[in-house]
Amino acid sequence: MPKFFNKTLIALRANLLGVVLALLALAALAGWLVFKPAAPGAKPQGVSYVLSQEISEITALVGQKDRLEFLKIARPESDFPRYVFALKGEKTVHVVRVPQLTHVGLEREVLLKNALPYSIADESYLNAHGSDLGFEEYGTFASLAGSFLLKNFGLFVILALLPFMAKGMLPGMSNKFSVMKPGDLKGSMDDLVGMQDIKDEVLHLENMLTERAQYKAHNIDKPFNVMLTGPAGTGKTKLAGYLAKKLDIPLIQYSASALETGMVGGGSRTLNAIYDKACRTGRCIIFLDEAQGLFMPRGRSEKKYDDDTPNTLLALLDGVKSEKGAEVIWIVASNFDDNRMAMDEAMLRRFAVKIAFRMPNKRERAELLKVFLDRKASDCIDWRHLDLDQVAEITANMAPALIESMVDRASMIAIQDKAPITTAVLFRAFERGAIGLTDRAATAEKDKERERVAIHELGHFFMQIDPLMRQGLSLEEVKQKASLLKISTESVSKMGALGYVLSSAEEVGLHTLVELEEQVCGLYGGVAAEELFYGNRGISIGSQNDIEKATRILQLMVGRLSMYSRAKIDYSQLQSKGVDEKALANIEAKSAELYEHTLATMQTYRERIFSLKDVLMARYVLTKDEVFEYLQQEQDRARQAHPPQTAQPAPQPQPEPQALALAAA
Repeated sequence: MPKFFNKTLIALRANLLGVVLALLALAALAGWLVFKPAAPGAKPQGVSYVLSQEISEITALVGQKDRLEFLKIARPESDFPRYVFALKGEKTVHVVRVPQLTHVGLEREVLLKNALPYSIADESYLNAHGSDLGFEEYGTFASLAGSFLLKNFGLFVILALLPFMAKGMLPGMSNKFSVMKPGDLKGSMDDLVGMQDIKDEVLHLENMLTERAQYKAHNIDKPFNVMLTGPAGTGKTKLAGYLAKKLDIPLIQYSASALETGMVGGGSRTLNAIYDKACRTGRCIIFLDEAQGLFMPRGRSEKKYDDDTPNTLLALLDGVKSEKGAEVIWIVASNFDDNRMAMDEAMLRRFAVKIAFRMPNKRERAELLKVFLDRKASDCIDWRHLDLDQVAEITANMAPALIESMVDRASMIAIQDKAPITTAVLFRAFERGAIGLTDRAATAEKDKERERVAIHELGHFFMQIDPLMRQGLSLEEVKQKASLLKISTESVSKMGALGYVLSSAEEVGLHTLVELEEQVCGLYGGVAAEELFYGNRGISIGSQNDIEKATRILQLMVGRLSMYSRAKIDYSQLQSKGVDEKALANIEAKSAELYEHTLATMQTYRERIFSLKDVLMARYVLTKDEVFEYLQQEQDRARQAHPPQTAQPAPQPQPEPQALALAAA
């Protein structure tokens, strides 16, 4: 609540005087309407009406019967009738308000029983004196209006403040934009580590914005609207600040997600207000972040006003129609990729420059790690036990912002352990971000479940290295190429899993049919290992996530890419026409084929899984080095138990006697 009132006061600050004056005028008008003097002849001069609820005044009339000038009952059928009376020689009219049930008793026991003369007030009397008797519906328009204003004065105050409160509280209703001066902006091109292709694009854009006269000579006089696309955390926001700082012009920043207010026309009003502010500022940059919602194709909704905000942005981006806004540069950033996602074509044409950000490669990730670690004190890093190439290997497909968060998480772990940052600490930070917190207590006393989890995870591991083992590589060579980081039977609350196999991510590339099949078999490895040891009716629900992932890959292979058919058709586009039954049958057939292959492969690793599961259950976690060390020991013991027999030389054939004689001759 204090935050709410603070924002309301900020919104009212600029218009507070006008609001207060309007409310004071409203209160004065209401008071004048209610308490203004009566017009001449409206009622007898000097007569006053006294309203009360004292029933004793009615019962006292029995002893004052001789002095009673008149007694009337006004609206006896209402919930609260009025007893109106006056005494002789007095200029005061008494009005007693009584409940309906009390009125029935008073009329019978007091008036009728004591023969007090009274009458029922007619309509003409009520029209003349109804307001004096306390009936609000009888009165002049002015008095009724004044009474209404006074009674609802608090409501009018709230209604008067509501637009300002909404302006300060509702997203998209505020015209308070963050206008930053060039001197207040931080960052430089050095913050964009590596990414030389993107740097070249930025330098070209900088030249386009500074050499406008040269481009105008080529009849390019429209402003260079800039679109920044790419995954989140790759530096799009930093680039906008860098350009404003380099060009020495102000930056007006606003989040496009705040434009969606749920109020018709709210986003359009905000965009127009931003543009007007930029035009008054002069040469500046408008940076609209998180704008992917504005790039979606228009006309998808039946509600026409749903496209108001994109239409307004289109109009503002549509070149220079006049001198107004000639120096305004629009930079719009989104996480969309127009090569992979459907975007509005008219919106795309409004941007003369498009810069697509990408994920850093391995070398650039190592440079990023070096930059982030160099910002820390020298005694916080143990460079002797730090292999940046190894850390860069496991952080594939991670944006620079995520890598920076991982380094900061490593600092927190190092502070907690009171030790410097090493490769092991960075590995723990990566695991904490990818997996989350792990717990051994959840399955500490559940040996059967832990055994099943160990067999399941080892099944994944052996199917992961099976393609390498089939190539005839040594265990050391397999270890170098395997992406395994660790195998764990610790529970992970973040994923709802009782164990996991942690592997380093692969660089984004073009996967072949064989590689996709290997991925499916790797996902089937867990459930195949369970069936191998517990039978086909002993499979647990722990394979649900694996099967979901395998189904998506099979849908891609069969339903969208037609990898097993000579007819290359995307069946997903034909689902509405009811011709996807064939794709479904093909998916089921291929799934059964790959699962049978996985189950057969598991048979060859049965003994190794059986012996390795006990080690995994005892230690809970096995690292890559520990797994391959154990496999090497098993291989060495097997060779000692069954040493390879040396091949005996084949006996030389003896020459026949005739041949010997010929040779002698």
